[in-house]
Amino acid sequence: MITGGTMGKIIKDTIHANGIDIGIYTQDFENEFISLTDIARYKSDDPTAVIQNWMRNRDVIEFLGLWERLHNPDFKPLEFEGV
Repeated sequence: MITGGTMGKIIKDTIHANGIDIGIYTQDFENEFISLTDIARYKSDDPTAVIQNWMRNRDVIEFLGLWERLHNPDFKPLEFEGV
């Protein structure tokens, strides 16, 4: 178990897929987060380059903007437009 400051208790679980372990983090049994770093390790032993390439993809940027609009009440869409 991990404690996350103001986030409360964060519980880590692991799933095994395609030969890799992927961390799943759950906060208060409500919010789940999947480790992109663990998923990127499927493509490369150096997940940093894989994630950097994902973050350059327009579809990923649009998805992140939509996700923020839906889940982040403090999201500032005008500031995001410059990305």
